[in-house]
Amino acid sequence: MKKISEFLWPIIGLGAVVVSCYLLYGQLKTLSWVQLQAAFAAIPLHHFLLAAVSTLVAYAALAWYDRIALIHLGVRHIGWLFVSLCSFTTYALSHNIGASVFSGALVRYRAYTSKGLSAAQVAVLVALCSFTFGLGTLLLGGFCLVYDPYLLARLDTLLPNVLTNPTTARIVGFVMLGAVALYVLGSVLHFRPLTIRSFKVEYPRPGIMLRQLVAAPMELLGAAGIIYFALPDSLNPGFIPVLAMFLASFSVALASHAPGGLGVFELVFLAAMQINPEDPSAATQKAAVVAAVLIFRLFYLLLPFAVAIVVVLLFERSRLAGAISSRKGAAEVPEPPLVAPGLEPEAIERRLEKTPV
Repeated sequence: MKKISEFLWPIIGLGAVVVSCYLLYGQLKTLSWVQLQAAFAAIPLHHFLLAAVSTLVAYAALAWYDRIALIHLGVRHIGWLFVSLCSFTTYALSHNIGASVFSGALVRYRAYTSKGLSAAQVAVLVALCSFTFGLGTLLLGGFCLVYDPYLLARLDTLLPNVLTNPTTARIVGFVMLGAVALYVLGSVLHFRPLTIRSFKVEYPRPGIMLRQLVAAPMELLGAAGIIYFALPDSLNPGFIPVLAMFLASFSVALASHAPGGLGVFELVFLAAMQINPEDPSAATQKAAVVAAVLIFRLFYLLLPFAVAIVVVLLFERSRLAGAISSRKGAAEVPEPPLVAPGLEPEAIERRLEKTPV
């Protein structure tokens, strides 16, 4: 019998999509298609190119996640191209479909077991990649809150006052950075594994830890850069605020289990932009924000998703073709000749020659 959680999380995710889209519709119902087209047209070409570069940076860092995990496992025989394609496909699918419905572990298992990894090794790889992402979120989130504790006030319509208070926000930031510092110390000083219920944190070697501290922020900075470059200068509050808003929106979207964070991400980000509904240009400003978020979805989610489907189909086609050819090869191997005393071909020929006609 399947666990209840296997059905519960998809239901929660779909519920989050419905509620978020309903709330989002309430904010965007006055928005016209013409305004949205104008918002797209107002984005300079070089900003589109910079957003594309940011996407490449983000996915290159995600490929580095897998490489770091493989080095941790002592696996070095798998080439960068294979690792990059596997990582790209994994994240492109899981970001869109949602971790609650389609785990990236399945793609990694199919790919890496074909290269000789065991199921246990793949499980460690998946866990370390997830932990690397969490480490980057804590590091950058803590930095943003310590650097500017007023950033949480942008979510005052969604969070209680006790959390948006600058003092509380700065304390939360220091706690997040402290968690990262503890992880660093555990790696350097070789602490014993940290066990929380059934979850065990194995501190990696310092070299692995340092790679994580570079790769994780690199991915998040690249992803946030897509929206940063897509926002118009008149609305752009600067990279640090955009980064903080992105981290909050993306984290809430992941926690909601909504497929692709649909509706949830947009709702949180739009609220964080603090557009005054009484402003005569509010509709134009909302159109610009929606355009920026749609560009993020296009570059970071939808286009990679389309490419990932092609990669999966080609990979499975090659695996199937290899299996079929191996079976055919096995079927075409001739059976060994029957050799027994008195049945050797040479002996039979000599007997036939001696037999009178």
